[in-house]
Amino acid sequence: MIETVNVTKIIALTSDRAWQAIAQIGGLERWFPVITACQVTGCGVGATRIMTLTTGEEIIDRIESIDHQSRRFQYNRIKSPFPVNHYLGTVDVCKIGPDSSEIAWTVEIDVDKNQRDELACFIKQALADGIDGLERDLASSTTALQI
Repeated sequence: MIETVNVTKIIALTSDRAWQAIAQIGGLERWFPVITACQVTGCGVGATRIMTLTTGEEIIDRIESIDHQSRRFQYNRIKSPFPVNHYLGTVDVCKIGPDSSEIAWTVEIDVDKNQRDELACFIKQALADGIDGLERDLASSTTALQI
């Protein structure tokens, strides 16, 4: 059964800055506490990123689309330690104000109904942590650049 998990947050970064970081595909080990390493192979659509979790397990994503005009990024999770048959992630970046943006991170998963609630809760928390981590990472690099 398809389940949709969505986390939307307003962050104190320009939409240009947030989009630029997301569109570069990598860097997830700086944003997500559950990821210890992220290696990107290739560039743009068709590239893959291999992430190592704190448990030592691997996740592999294939980049499906990077739409700079609408600031939409999509990836398909092709290898995962989680019990899913389908995993499509979409990240949308919208300008809210001159120094703020909205990040909407949506994951569509096909998961057994017995594990749906637990996995959806885990993903929701991971996405929230990742958006917070993105904001912290970019805010600290902006501060470092201003010194």
